[in-house]
Amino acid sequence: MKAVVVEDSRLAREGLVRMLQAFPAMDVIGQADHPSTALALMRETRPEVVFLDIHMPGATGFDLLEQLDYVPRVIFTTAYSEHAIRSFDFHTVDYLLKPISAERLALAIAKLTGAPGASDEDEVHKPELEFNSRIFIKDGDRCHLVSLDAIHYIESCRNYVRVFFGEKSAYVKKSLNSIEARLPRQFFFRANRQHIVNLQSIVRIEESMNLGYDVTLACGKVLEISRRNAAELKELLSF
Repeated sequence: MKAVVVEDSRLAREGLVRMLQAFPAMDVIGQADHPSTALALMRETRPEVVFLDIHMPGATGFDLLEQLDYVPRVIFTTAYSEHAIRSFDFHTVDYLLKPISAERLALAIAKLTGAPGASDEDEVHKPELEFNSRIFIKDGDRCHLVSLDAIHYIESCRNYVRVFFGEKSAYVKKSLNSIEARLPRQFFFRANRQHIVNLQSIVRIEESMNLGYDVTLACGKVLEISRRNAAELKELLSF
């Protein structure tokens, strides 16, 4: 599989190229230190996959992708987690946070090539969590031990969910449905197709123009309860 590495840091770029040599499926045909030079390279060679940094002087990896006349598969390599949501607008295979470990890179390559281990772990039946349970979340190289009661809401981001707790957030490679199955139903409510909300975090409920409800959470976030789910919420919170 033809690949190009785009990274403004020479050490990081050359280090990633060396790491990719361990994967026979990867044929690194070029590298670039800026979106402008990468654009010419990719137009000429048309690699199937690009390992792409996001923050570069004067331009971003997103700028590069928007100028291409074809759609390569993308593995983002960045030191910043806050761009993960926008990355889903492209043909994103994975989102690697620096420093990139060999194990994490191997998982990304497995996703790219469809090798065993590329998908999520097989779902097995797990018991419903208690409201005072604590869960372990590993988001890239960051680890969090989060109390369920500290979670304000959970948002679907295609192949991931984003968990908002306290003043922080973290990404989990799970579907919203699989997360919902483990949450205590008396405390967590499916607000709409994209969000699960902690009922204890709601500080205000108002009728919306769509015949549902707008709920304001303790963190300040306003979420819409869909018309379909509004009656269920009212029943759940009533005597």
